[in-house]
Amino acid sequence: MNRFNLDDTAMILIDHQVGTNTWASTTPLALLQRNVLVLAHFATGTGMPLVLTSSQEDNVEIQGPLMPELAAANPAAFAARIRRSGVVNAWDDDAFAQACRATGRRNLVMAGVTTDVCMVGPAISAVQEGFNVQVVCDACGSSNQIAEEMAWRRMENAGVGLSSTHAMVAELVRNWASPAGGVAFPLLLG
Repeated sequence: MNRFNLDDTAMILIDHQVGTNTWASTTPLALLQRNVLVLAHFATGTGMPLVLTSSQEDNVEIQGPLMPELAAANPAAFAARIRRSGVVNAWDDDAFAQACRATGRRNLVMAGVTTDVCMVGPAISAVQEGFNVQVVCDACGSSNQIAEEMAWRRMENAGVGLSSTHAMVAELVRNWASPAGGVAFPLLLG
């Protein structure tokens, strides 16, 4: 897999909603939310395209709205988020897939709140369409460790790269003395 760069990569965050976040028990909730916000703030601070999507936000008893902190991180991306009606594989929602394509970037950094349900489908679908995909595993989680590990295996077998928040940000920064490094340091140390 090629190294990702700021100028050829888009950030894609899937279904990080106030209800669904609690389903990802293999990653502690506070860590998952922190890492999602690191990715969103990093994308915003470096000018990377940021695509957000949610599923059934009005189902407040179960899924709920997208994390309100994402609106603070990038109001424009939040306002433009793709609100899916319930399509499980986000890539099967034409508006979402078109938003990812419209970034003009062939490299996609993705995180979906549940690795086994929200992340596997769109990551594999994007790879099948010719995108290079790296999934940030500590900004995702599953309901149990077996589901998590099976999701990692499926994605890796399909050509999806797996990473962590700090490793992905470091790969994109390349040089801590750069402007991107100046964006990253406060986020990673915060």
